[in-house]
Amino acid sequence: MSDLKNKMLGALTWSSIDRVAQQGVQFLIGIVLARLLSPTDYGLMGMVMIFATLSYVLVESGFNYALVRTKNLTAAHANTIFYTNLGISVVLYLLLYVTAPSISRFFNQPELTAIARVTFLAILFNACYLVPYALINKALDYKSLAKINLSATLIAGTIGILLAYNGYGVWALVFQQTAYHFFRIFGFYYQTRWKPALIFKWQVIKEYYKFSSHIMASSLLTILFNNIYTLILGKLYPIKQVGFYTQAYKASETANFTFQAIFNATYNLFAQIHDERERLVRILNTLIERAALIVIPITALLIVAAHPLFYTLFGEKWLPSVPYFQLICTANLLIPLYQINIHSLNAIGKSNVSFGIELSKRVLILLSIVIGLKWNILGLLVGYAIACSMAWIISCSEVKRQLQLPILRQFRHILPALTLSATLGIISYWASTLCPDVYAQLAIRAGVFLGGYALLTRLFFPTFWQQAIEYVSDFFKKAA
Repeated sequence: MSDLKNKMLGALTWSSIDRVAQQGVQFLIGIVLARLLSPTDYGLMGMVMIFATLSYVLVESGFNYALVRTKNLTAAHANTIFYTNLGISVVLYLLLYVTAPSISRFFNQPELTAIARVTFLAILFNACYLVPYALINKALDYKSLAKINLSATLIAGTIGILLAYNGYGVWALVFQQTAYHFFRIFGFYYQTRWKPALIFKWQVIKEYYKFSSHIMASSLLTILFNNIYTLILGKLYPIKQVGFYTQAYKASETANFTFQAIFNATYNLFAQIHDERERLVRILNTLIERAALIVIPITALLIVAAHPLFYTLFGEKWLPSVPYFQLICTANLLIPLYQINIHSLNAIGKSNVSFGIELSKRVLILLSIVIGLKWNILGLLVGYAIACSMAWIISCSEVKRQLQLPILRQFRHILPALTLSATLGIISYWASTLCPDVYAQLAIRAGVFLGGYALLTRLFFPTFWQQAIEYVSDFFKKAA
């Protein structure tokens, strides 16, 4: 086995451990917080996070991707980007501090001013560790990344739960968010032993600008449009509805973000072989096929089991979130595969092409919003799901043009997973209707779906099944 393949498997394994462990812990913490807090608390935090997440992207500015892609990385590269990130974060924090009352007035929520000013401190903390974070990614050291992320998640989550239990309401979410970024600083610097030096060269910014600006623009579009529904709902609907949507979005992102973060390792892999096109395409083919057989069935199971799952985990008060959750999961069905395509294009230096794809996707989402507003929140989310599917087709088209990977081949890669998921979804849902108890329904839907998945993949995809068993075995060995 080649050294690169060993690195790839190790990176994906530890990336999986990182995401599964972190998202698993966050999910458990989220269950506790959802039972202690109200939809209004989540609605308030959702409004503030629109501006925080946009700021994270502006601070990073696409430079981390450029650092990872730089073959001969020097101290000048790392330090210049560090001071650039830090400078942008200070300017943004001051700007947001001053405009916090305006944000509060826009949503007609007076308490948002104080909430925003504290939450936005995380922007400064985030800037402090971006360079060490890039260095760990460049080294494909996902073992260290997993340890840092899990530690920060546990500490921040514990703080959030203690505050929620003692009646601090939305402030539990505020301090959970800021604590997470604060404690990551210590983890990244301890692990990399990197220290900033007084070096700054404008030449580095000029060298990175063209590539990074497209990455940043694509990321800004993604974050803006991921939060546009919160913005619309916060302005047009009662804050409680924003809370239901926020909880649905957070729950769906537990799986979707895990998938995306795991497959983000593909960019670092593609970046190392970006000048070996045939090899890159061969690996891209394999990744799409394997990813589809994992992502699509798991997402389908979440859609099918949504109602009893929300009732069991979060309680009856959160059931209005279920249809939102199902539609967001439908929209997320192909997003990890879309991201793999985008990573392959960015790795070969076509960040301008990937930005064009992202721009097309946002135009589709805007059209869906204009049309969906004639109905209600569900209409908006149906349009969002359709727009995301069309964006995946556009990404396939560009991959064909840039890497000569036929569109029909990508369709053939995902068709078995779609067929398998639809079949198991219908059977498991029908089987559960025979039992009125909600807990039994959850057990039946999950049991029938997962049992059928194991049986059918073993019968029809024996190579995938064997590799999955080996991968899971390696996962637990490394996690232990």
